Amino acid sequence: MWHQTTISLKVRPRGFHLVTDEIEQALPELRRVSTGLLHLLLQHTSASLTLNENADPTVRADFEAFFNRNVPENEPYYQHTYEGPDDLPAHFKSSILGVSLVLPIANGRLALGTWQGIYLGEHRNRAGRRTLIATLQGE
Repeated sequence: MWHQTTISLKVRPRGFHLVTDEIEQALPELRRVSTGLLHLLLQHTSASLTLNENADPTVRADFEAFFNRNVPENEPYYQHTYEGPDDLPAHFKSSILGVSLVLPIANGRLALGTWQGIYLGEHRNRAGRRTLIATLQGE
Protein backbone atom coordinates (compact mmCIF):
# COMPACT_ATOMS: atom_id res chain seq x y z
CA MET A 1 0.00 0.00 0.00
CA TRP A 2 1.11 3.51 -0.79
CA HIS A 3 -0.72 6.60 0.43
CA GLN A 4 0.28 10.24 0.28
CA THR A 5 -1.42 13.22 1.84
CA THR A 6 -0.76 16.83 2.75
CA ILE A 7 -1.04 17.76 6.41
CA SER A 8 -1.54 21.37 7.37
CA LEU A 9 -0.28 21.91 10.92
CA LYS A 10 -1.87 24.57 13.08
CA VAL A 11 0.00 27.85 13.46
CA ARG A 12 2.40 27.86 16.38
CA PRO A 13 4.63 30.47 18.00
CA ARG A 14 8.39 30.33 17.79
CA GLY A 15 9.83 27.34 19.65
CA PHE A 16 9.75 23.55 19.61
CA HIS A 17 6.35 21.87 19.62
CA LEU A 18 5.19 18.26 19.87
CA VAL A 19 3.14 17.46 16.77
CA THR A 20 2.98 13.65 16.97
CA ASP A 21 -0.73 13.52 17.87
CA GLU A 22 -1.67 16.07 15.21
CA ILE A 23 0.14 14.03 12.55
CA GLU A 24 -1.37 10.71 13.68
CA GLN A 25 -4.88 12.21 13.71
CA ALA A 26 -4.40 13.43 10.14
CA LEU A 27 -3.43 9.90 9.03
CA PRO A 28 -6.28 7.46 9.77
CA GLU A 29 -4.73 5.20 7.08
CA LEU A 30 -1.87 4.53 9.49
CA ARG A 31 -4.08 2.09 11.41
CA ARG A 32 -4.31 -0.18 8.34
CA VAL A 33 -0.53 -0.67 8.06
CA SER A 34 0.90 -3.64 9.95
CA THR A 35 4.51 -3.08 8.78
CA GLY A 36 5.75 -0.03 6.95
CA LEU A 37 7.32 3.39 6.89
CA LEU A 38 6.07 6.94 7.15
CA HIS A 39 8.11 9.62 5.42
CA LEU A 40 7.41 13.21 6.50
CA LEU A 41 8.66 16.21 4.52
CA LEU A 42 8.16 19.69 5.93
CA GLN A 43 7.79 22.00 2.93
CA HIS A 44 9.49 25.01 4.49
CA THR A 45 13.00 26.44 4.82
CA SER A 46 12.55 28.25 8.13
CA ALA A 47 11.19 25.42 10.30
CA SER A 48 12.35 21.89 11.06
CA LEU A 49 11.36 18.38 12.13
CA THR A 50 13.18 16.29 14.69
CA LEU A 51 12.49 13.37 17.02
CA ASN A 52 13.16 13.75 20.72
CA GLU A 53 11.83 13.75 24.32
CA ASN A 54 8.03 13.78 24.48
CA ALA A 55 7.40 13.95 28.22
CA ASP A 56 9.23 16.88 29.79
CA PRO A 57 8.48 20.27 28.17
CA THR A 58 11.69 21.75 29.58
CA VAL A 59 13.58 19.77 26.92
CA ARG A 60 11.77 21.74 24.21
CA ALA A 61 12.51 25.01 26.02
CA ASP A 62 16.18 24.01 26.30
CA PHE A 63 16.25 23.20 22.55
CA GLU A 64 15.02 26.73 21.82
CA ALA A 65 17.57 28.30 24.18
CA PHE A 66 20.42 26.20 22.75
CA PHE A 67 19.67 27.05 19.12
CA ASN A 68 19.10 30.74 19.86
CA ARG A 69 22.48 30.92 21.59
CA ASN A 70 24.33 28.98 18.90
CA VAL A 71 22.58 30.56 15.92
CA PRO A 72 22.15 34.18 17.03
CA GLU A 73 20.22 36.91 15.29
CA ASN A 74 21.59 40.28 14.16
CA GLU A 75 25.08 39.16 13.19
CA PRO A 76 26.69 41.97 11.17
CA TYR A 77 27.91 39.60 8.46
CA TYR A 78 24.43 38.20 7.63
CA GLN A 79 23.27 39.33 4.20
CA HIS A 80 19.92 37.52 3.95
CA THR A 81 17.82 39.60 6.35
CA TYR A 82 15.00 40.70 4.04
CA GLU A 83 12.29 39.37 6.34
CA GLY A 84 13.82 40.49 9.62
CA PRO A 85 16.55 39.44 12.06
CA ASP A 86 15.11 35.92 12.49
CA ASP A 87 15.21 35.23 8.72
CA LEU A 88 18.68 33.76 8.12
CA PRO A 89 18.97 32.13 11.58
CA ALA A 90 15.70 30.30 10.81
CA HIS A 91 17.21 28.92 7.59
CA PHE A 92 20.35 27.81 9.45
CA LYS A 93 18.32 26.03 12.14
CA SER A 94 16.19 24.33 9.49
CA SER A 95 19.30 23.03 7.72
CA ILE A 96 20.99 21.89 10.93
CA LEU A 97 17.95 19.96 12.21
CA GLY A 98 16.48 18.94 8.86
CA VAL A 99 13.02 18.94 7.34
CA SER A 100 12.26 15.24 6.99
CA LEU A 101 11.85 12.10 9.06
CA VAL A 102 11.42 8.43 8.16
CA LEU A 103 9.57 6.55 10.90
CA PRO A 104 8.74 2.85 11.23
CA ILE A 105 5.15 1.66 11.50
CA ALA A 106 4.24 -1.48 13.44
CA ASN A 107 0.73 -2.79 13.99
CA GLY A 108 -1.00 0.39 12.85
CA ARG A 109 1.06 2.77 14.99
CA LEU A 110 4.26 4.74 14.74
CA ALA A 111 6.94 2.55 16.34
CA LEU A 112 8.49 5.29 18.43
CA GLY A 113 10.40 4.80 21.65
CA THR A 114 8.58 5.33 24.94
CA TRP A 115 9.88 8.88 25.34
CA GLN A 116 10.01 9.94 21.68
CA GLY A 117 7.84 12.49 19.96
CA ILE A 118 7.93 14.44 16.71
CA TYR A 119 8.92 18.09 17.15
CA LEU A 120 8.10 20.94 14.83
CA GLY A 121 10.87 23.49 15.28
CA GLU A 122 9.26 26.83 14.51
CA HIS A 123 12.13 29.24 13.93
CA ARG A 124 10.29 32.40 12.87
CA ASN A 125 8.75 35.01 15.13
CA ARG A 126 5.62 35.35 12.99
CA ALA A 127 5.29 32.19 10.94
CA GLY A 128 2.19 30.98 9.22
CA ARG A 129 0.71 27.54 8.79
CA ARG A 130 3.26 24.78 8.13
CA THR A 131 2.64 22.00 5.60
CA LEU A 132 3.89 18.41 5.63
CA ILE A 133 3.79 15.84 2.85
CA ALA A 134 3.19 12.46 4.50
CA THR A 135 3.95 9.35 2.46
CA LEU A 136 2.91 5.98 3.89
CA GLN A 137 4.19 2.71 2.49
CA GLY A 138 3.56 -0.70 3.92
CA GLU A 139 1.31 -3.67 4.13
